[in-house]
Amino acid sequence: MKLVFCGTPQFAVPVLDAVVRAGHEVRLVLTQPDRPSGRGMQLTASPVKEFALAAGIAVEQPAKIKNNETLRAQLEAIRPDAILVVAYGRIIPPWMLTLPPHGNINLHGSLLPKYRGAAPIQWAIARGETITGVTTMRLDEGLDTGDMLLRRELAIGPEQTAADLYPLLAQIGAELMIETLEGLEAGTITPLPQPHDEATLAPILTREDGRIDFSRGAQEIYNRWRGFQPWPGAWSMLANKKFTVTRMALATKRATPSGFERGGFFEESRRLYAVCGEGELVEFIEVQLEGRRSMPASEFLRGNALQGGARLG
Repeated sequence: MKLVFCGTPQFAVPVLDAVVRAGHEVRLVLTQPDRPSGRGMQLTASPVKEFALAAGIAVEQPAKIKNNETLRAQLEAIRPDAILVVAYGRIIPPWMLTLPPHGNINLHGSLLPKYRGAAPIQWAIARGETITGVTTMRLDEGLDTGDMLLRRELAIGPEQTAADLYPLLAQIGAELMIETLEGLEAGTITPLPQPHDEATLAPILTREDGRIDFSRGAQEIYNRWRGFQPWPGAWSMLANKKFTVTRMALATKRATPSGFERGGFFEESRRLYAVCGEGELVEFIEVQLEGRRSMPASEFLRGNALQGGARLG
């Protein structure tokens, strides 16, 4: 097929790579403009741009696409058979949706209709799912509401984080996209409307999503830590400083010392525990206090003797 590819982060790179290796003709890649990054805030190209340029594929980085007549004329001249969209970060306008005969094919990081939205991988883990997957779908003007083409499942391990799942889902997504293109070309795929009454949302993450709510149970706090890696993570406040938990676990210890309330944390045998839910415990394995590096809890405890009644919040 003659294709246009729209994508930005590393998650999209395996799909683009697979499409090229499968012999499809990618005439143009659309990706987000270069963004300031790092301590020097130097402009940095997206992973998709870097891959495309190395592969000799033309790249465009429009700041806007809805009313971009130059881009529209460029795509109309290409006359792609399909436009592939993988974590592009832009809403696809109606004129692009209707341009190619096979439509705009999106790879979504969940088993639709569950977890529609910007952060499906993160929210699936944060809400305790044990199975997730990827779906290829034909985009329409709604939020991930288009007809489904193919789906593939992937089990979520009890300790896996979103950062762990990203490359796994990207790889099976790349394989699924190739199967989808083959099926569309052969006419063997029947688009399936989504059961909209089963839909759940996966909204874009904010910094506040990472704030630990100690009224939640231990399992939910741990799931949210797993889901929100690497950002926004899991954090609270300690003496007016941000206290980030970079590694966490469900506590094997069950007994909570008397007098400790939710958000209270304590040391026992050089291990650091916090009270949550109805007296449940989570263990902080690695932590970072604002202005300092991340360190094992045992090292943090050596330099920060906990006073009775110390609390996070």
